[in-house]
Amino acid sequence: MDRLKTIKTFSILGDSMKKWGSGAEKEAFNPFVAGDFYSRMHTAILGAKAHNGWFSEQSVKESFCAIGETLSEENLTAWLEKYPTVKTAKSVGLILAGNIPLVGFHDILSTVFSGNKASIKLSSDDKILIPMLLEILVELQPELRSQIELVDKLNSAEAVIATGSDNTARYFEKYFGHLPRVIRKNRTSVAVINGTETPEELKELGKDIFTYYGLGCRNVSHLLLPKGYNLDHIFGAIVGYGEVINHHKYCNNYDYYKAVYLMNQEKIIENGFVLTREIKELFAPVAVLHYHFYESEEEKNSYLEEHKEKIQAIVGKDYLPFGAAQSPALDDYADGVDTMEFLSKL
Repeated sequence: MDRLKTIKTFSILGDSMKKWGSGAEKEAFNPFVAGDFYSRMHTAILGAKAHNGWFSEQSVKESFCAIGETLSEENLTAWLEKYPTVKTAKSVGLILAGNIPLVGFHDILSTVFSGNKASIKLSSDDKILIPMLLEILVELQPELRSQIELVDKLNSAEAVIATGSDNTARYFEKYFGHLPRVIRKNRTSVAVINGTETPEELKELGKDIFTYYGLGCRNVSHLLLPKGYNLDHIFGAIVGYGEVINHHKYCNNYDYYKAVYLMNQEKIIENGFVLTREIKELFAPVAVLHYHFYESEEEKNSYLEEHKEKIQAIVGKDYLPFGAAQSPALDDYADGVDTMEFLSKL
C-alpha cells in the first residue's frame, strides 16, 4: 500500500463527506465524486433513513461532518506518524455496530492504513452508507480492492475487532478466543458539572446528550452535579434541543419510560423532551438522563474511578470540552484500546 496515496484518497472522501453533511452544491465536490456519486449518496442517505428509523437525515449528516473533519491530509499524516505498516497482511474480521451512523468506520480506516485486509461484517442496522463509502474509495484508488471486502461470515479471519453489548461480547470471546482480538462492550459517557459553567457551555452539553438521539456510547447519559445544584440551569440551556421529541422512536421511548416511572411512583423531573432521575446508575435509556449529587472532589473522583471500565468519555471543565463528545480525534480510541497499535503488531 502506498500510504501517501491512500492518505490523499481518504482526504478526498473526507472532504466529500463534509460537503454532503453540510448540503453543498454538486459543483463544490471533487469532479470524480460529483460525476457518479453525488446524487447516489443523497439517495443512500434517504435509503438509510428508510431502513433504520433512527438514522434521520440530520443524524447521518452530523456523522458525515464529524468523520469528514478528521480525514484531512494533515490529521491523517499526524495520526499515522508513529504506526508502521505491517510487513505481512492479515485478514482482520471487523464486526461493526449499528447504533449510530457509520460507527464502525474508524475500524475500517485503521485496518486499511495498518496494511491489513478488512473483512467487514456489517451491522444489519447500518448496511447502506458504508458500502457506498467503500465503493467511492476503491473507485478513487482501485488497489484498495485487495484490502477491503464485505463478508457474511468471518471464516478466514486471522484477527478480530468486534463491537457489541456485554452479552454479545461473551459470544465473541467464545468464538474468537483463539485469535488476536479487540472485543468492545457496553459503554456510555458522563458530564461533570462544577457550578461555574456558562449558559453557552451548558447549551453545548445538550449536543453531547442529544446528538444521534442519545444512542451512542459517547452520548452523555449521566450528570455529576455539585450538592445543591439547580437543574433548571441545564433545562434552560438545552431547550433548543426540544425538537428531538418530534422523532417518533424517541417520543415512544419518552412516553414509555414516563409511564413506567409514574406507575412505580418514582420521582422524575421532566421538561417535555427528556426525563431526569436522581440515581447513581450509570446507564440511562434513550430519552432519560440520570444524575446524582456529589459533596466533594473525592466523592466525584471515586464515582468516576468505580465506573471507569464503562465510561467512554467525560465532558466538563477539567475534561473533554462541552459539545466535543461526538467529535473524537483519530487517536481517541473506543474503550481506550489503541486500535492501530493492535493492528500494527499482528
